[in-house]
Amino acid sequence: MQDAAPGAKVNAGRFLRARVPRSGPGPALLSPPHRCRTRAVEAVEYQLMDEAEDGLWWYRALHARVLDVLDPRRAGEPVLDAGCGTGGFLMRLRQARPDRRAVGLEFNPEAAARARAKAGVHVAVGSVNAVPFADSAFGGVVSLDVLCHTAAEPDRALAEFRRVLRPGGLLVLNLPAFQWLYSAHDIRVHTKQRFTAEGVRALLAAAGFSEIRTRYWNSLLFPLMVLQRKVLARGGDSPSDVSLPPPWLNRSLHAATGLERRAAAAGLRFPAGGSVLATAVRA
Repeated sequence: MQDAAPGAKVNAGRFLRARVPRSGPGPALLSPPHRCRTRAVEAVEYQLMDEAEDGLWWYRALHARVLDVLDPRRAGEPVLDAGCGTGGFLMRLRQARPDRRAVGLEFNPEAAARARAKAGVHVAVGSVNAVPFADSAFGGVVSLDVLCHTAAEPDRALAEFRRVLRPGGLLVLNLPAFQWLYSAHDIRVHTKQRFTAEGVRALLAAAGFSEIRTRYWNSLLFPLMVLQRKVLARGGDSPSDVSLPPPWLNRSLHAATGLERRAAAAGLRFPAGGSVLATAVRA
């Protein structure tokens, strides 16, 4: 995959630059829906993601975590969801923080159209490797399970995120944890790599960010995730983890993430988890 012609423009005021590919979906029964897909991965996966992300326990837990860390002091400044998929977080942000202007960026044109319809905001078609927005355009950048993707170049993407952030602006990343947990799901959704908290911290420091914080989450359910990925669905022909569990199980899993979220708010840090959540500030 490669970027479009450098002169391509996105019709959105002062926003400019090129179009390029990025990602898609992926929820599971017990493992997180890391949205790391190529364009070839398929309209059906975006459709499943679009239908699931409003109610599925993992999306709800992730979106709540991200909303917890967004800086309320910059409430009047726009937020970019870089690699927004079908718009679940954009919709959640508009519902929870109506004072914050939200903008999306998504490679897949069909997913971008779904995101526009779902969230009612502008969604540009473009790449995290060449973000089609002006310097210092945003007070916050959110990118959820995108830098793990085969088409993403983390160093370039982080340089772009820093460029479009205003001084003092906040970057929020979520990424899948632990390369040893790489599985059939990752192959199907074109995940290039999984991360550790230390590795994410090093990437952010090298990109020039400050006030870096990293933490594991989806920790209480982590043993079940390992069972799902490494035992129950370890075969090379296993499908991706895009599936809605029965309502009772969905509620139970979400309750576990809520308990963990409260523990984290009280200061408890977990040594491992299914995901790494990171925040950093543009100096």
